[in-house]
Amino acid sequence: MLKRTLGAALACAVLLATMAAAQTMPPMTMQTGGKMPRGQHHMHHHGPVGLPGRHQLPEGRVVLTYRLGAMSMSGIRSGTDDLDAATLVTTVPNAFAGMPGQPPTIRMAPVEMTGQMHMLGAMYGVSNRLTLMGMLPYIRKSMTMRTYAGPTGTTVLGQSTASSEGLGDLRLGALWSLHKAGRSRAALGLGLSLPTGSITESGQMLSPMGTTPTMRLAYSMQLGSGTYDLHPSLTWESGRGAMNWGGQLRGILRLDRNHAGYRRGHEAALTGWLSYRAAPWISYSGRLEYRYADHIHGRDPQIMGPSLGADPQNYGGRYVTLYAGADITPRKGPLKGHLIGFELGLPIHQDLNGVQSETDWSFALAWRKPF
Repeated sequence: MLKRTLGAALACAVLLATMAAAQTMPPMTMQTGGKMPRGQHHMHHHGPVGLPGRHQLPEGRVVLTYRLGAMSMSGIRSGTDDLDAATLVTTVPNAFAGMPGQPPTIRMAPVEMTGQMHMLGAMYGVSNRLTLMGMLPYIRKSMTMRTYAGPTGTTVLGQSTASSEGLGDLRLGALWSLHKAGRSRAALGLGLSLPTGSITESGQMLSPMGTTPTMRLAYSMQLGSGTYDLHPSLTWESGRGAMNWGGQLRGILRLDRNHAGYRRGHEAALTGWLSYRAAPWISYSGRLEYRYADHIHGRDPQIMGPSLGADPQNYGGRYVTLYAGADITPRKGPLKGHLIGFELGLPIHQDLNGVQSETDWSFALAWRKPF
């Protein structure tokens, strides 16, 4: 289903670009000294649509948003080294070895994990310096594992797939303008996510003994963090002519452990971007991002077993990702006044904590409607 969704999203983006290209476009009035039409105030500050906390609204303006996020993970990696499944299930220790019924090594190898996030949001310009926002995600996740028979050896017993689905963590936030002079501007962002997403999702997976017990799924399959989390950010951008550029520093700070006894790791990310407005109706962007995520602290006593996802140490790492995207602004037809963009992310470096699956790609599609 994820591949079909991604394909449909890409096809939609190409269709929108084709529709927009067929239209005769007037010059941008802001560049000629006139007043920008209502709903087009953002065009002077074009940039990557997959980056949160960039857009600040004029007083009284409202923007409704929908975002689709998708990602895929596969393979096995220890730090920066790839592992094959046979090596994993015969050499990598099981964190729960010594407990009743637990084998000495990992016996369930990851095959693929996919995820989708549908996020509805709204932004409101309280003043020309303060913008408020709220976002509510709906999340779907799927994980396929290959199980090996018994406590040792490389005999494959079979594969099983578990899934989780539901609301994620509600996020509220604000952007405060620190500086604005011509094309140059800087903004401070602060968000707070509320623990509305479930951290008790369960499913049936094939065990090395051939049974399919119902168990609490791995931390990565849960829908929320279970904690109140702060999301600070600092964004700067400027531009000249058809070019825009900027940078952002952002983080996630977990305020406490959740009721299951753990907290996800703190995160920090630094990104820089460059965007080019090829025509009044379309801009292209590229950015490079470095992200650090700590491992999980604490443990949920109901998450255990001979799989990588049950070990809190097998989370987080250091990631460098290259993104490319486009933002489309149709000026005629049924999509006039709607803003549609997409961004594809491909990892170029992954140094993972412990042993984990590696990220293959990520994709973001964004729709926005100003009022």
